[in-house]
Amino acid sequence: MTGPAGDGTELLRLRVRSEHDVFTVRQLGREVAAALRMDHQDQIRVATALSEVGRQMLARAGGAVVTFRVSPAEPMLRVEAVTAERLEQEHEDVAGALAAAARLVEVEVLADGEGTRVRLDRRLPPAAGTPTDKELTQVRAALARLTPASALDELAAQNEDLLTALGEVQRQRDELLRLNSELEETNQGVLALYRQLSDELEETNRGVVALYAELDQRSAELRKASEAKSRFLANASHELRAPVTAIIGLTRLLADAGSAPLTEEQAEQVDLVRTSAADLLSLVNDLLDLAKAESGRIEPALVEVALGGVFGQLRGTLRPLATRPEVTLLFDEPVGVPALVTDEMLLTQVLRNLVTNALKFTEQGMVRVSARWLPAEGLVEMEVTDTGIGIPAAEQERIFEEFYQVRGAFQAGGTGLGLPYARRVVTLLGGTLTVASEPGKGSRFRVRLPRVPPRGTHLGQVLMVGGDTPLEAAVTQVLLDEADRVSEAVDAAQALASISVEVPDVVVVRVSVPAGGDRAEAARSGRGGEPDGVALLRALAADERLAAIPVVVVTEPVDGEREAAWFGHAAAVVSAEDVTPETLRAAVRDAARAGPAR
Repeated sequence: MTGPAGDGTELLRLRVRSEHDVFTVRQLGREVAAALRMDHQDQIRVATALSEVGRQMLARAGGAVVTFRVSPAEPMLRVEAVTAERLEQEHEDVAGALAAAARLVEVEVLADGEGTRVRLDRRLPPAAGTPTDKELTQVRAALARLTPASALDELAAQNEDLLTALGEVQRQRDELLRLNSELEETNQGVLALYRQLSDELEETNRGVVALYAELDQRSAELRKASEAKSRFLANASHELRAPVTAIIGLTRLLADAGSAPLTEEQAEQVDLVRTSAADLLSLVNDLLDLAKAESGRIEPALVEVALGGVFGQLRGTLRPLATRPEVTLLFDEPVGVPALVTDEMLLTQVLRNLVTNALKFTEQGMVRVSARWLPAEGLVEMEVTDTGIGIPAAEQERIFEEFYQVRGAFQAGGTGLGLPYARRVVTLLGGTLTVASEPGKGSRFRVRLPRVPPRGTHLGQVLMVGGDTPLEAAVTQVLLDEADRVSEAVDAAQALASISVEVPDVVVVRVSVPAGGDRAEAARSGRGGEPDGVALLRALAADERLAAIPVVVVTEPVDGEREAAWFGHAAAVVSAEDVTPETLRAAVRDAARAGPAR
């Protein structure tokens, strides 16, 4: 049974009836593949697959009709072998032959009536292109002239193919061994480089750790030096103020009309002494204000402040300072600006410093003070604008450094402390002080303050309650960056005694949760297994006066029920296992803003 012609152009058809025909089919498969410009390996694949399948068809189904076709649509070589009897695919030999052929070409087995159709497909190489009708006609003619080789010749050709395949396998094996050798050398180099980088990284890490330790030490030394400087400035300024004030008072007495008359020269000298003493007193006062701001001893008294009143007061007190007839001092009415909650005295002092500074450096034009409300940001913005000499861009931040003054042809005197003090005070009030300026065109100093400062903008005192362990020491160090003062208490009793004297802004409680036998022992001792810190939380929550103090708890993980019962009054609970400076700072700030209830 030959079956239908199928798709594609038929090149050759052959009936397999004997062992010699199997050899012939193998030879024709190789020749057809060669005529279609397949490479040598593909020729061997097609021939070997045909040999395997043809041998089983002859042995198990009495023979077959083999047809060679070319499908231009793919393009591919398709060989169909059709048997008249059913080919038992389950037979071990048949299954083995089909599996072997499938490793070489594409194989498809179809039922064809009472027989079996086996298709063997192999795509033509792209470089060969799609055969034209003329080329296929030439292939058919060449195959028709082909004289079948004897079984011995085909066996010799098969052996040659086998030797060629073995040679190729040997070549690939040698190439694989070479690649493995190169890979092993590469791996050794990578391992050596990895070890070197690991050693260098370890050395770098040791250096970084040492550097951080040194930085921590330097930071502590700088903090101590800064504190010592602030104490010195405060003490020195305080001690200097009294004698300077006395000098000013004595010069006034000498110049008083009721005192003995002075000669003109003596009057000039006394006036010079008084003027110098006044300048010295101004410097002392500036130093004292700056020392207070740096040490955190300025505590804002927050009240509602209407800017209209502040501007009116400044207009009256500063107008005598506008002595140059070419300079006009203007205060715009703050229309539509709501009252803000701030320290009126400190705000007035800041604006006075800015206006005085503007008047010093403005020879003609005007100095204008204005304000506006920024509802989207919840801020009140105040500006002091002048048409003075201006400030170079490179020096606009340096003017906020202590004792720094812009150098130039125009020098107005002063200590260089007013602007640093003003910025520190504005920061203390929860706002910002910035400058925009252009040389020769003037400057604009801008103060932005929240209409209502968030709770916790400034922390005066934080009370740390807990034992003397490395964790508590680290927590205390972090709190020093967030508050002016950190006081410590060992247990709940000492903490309550401290709170009765001075109420802190925030309480940080280190609660060490008993574990295992310790918890059982605590329960037997009548303490119910509750840590000392929980007793403090209960005492604070029970006292109306103290319940408003926000509390941050640092503790080990506990189950949800116990945490709800123990720490319900806490504003924040931070895990001791995960505590970092960042998480602790955030918890303290949030607690100060939010209050006690979580």
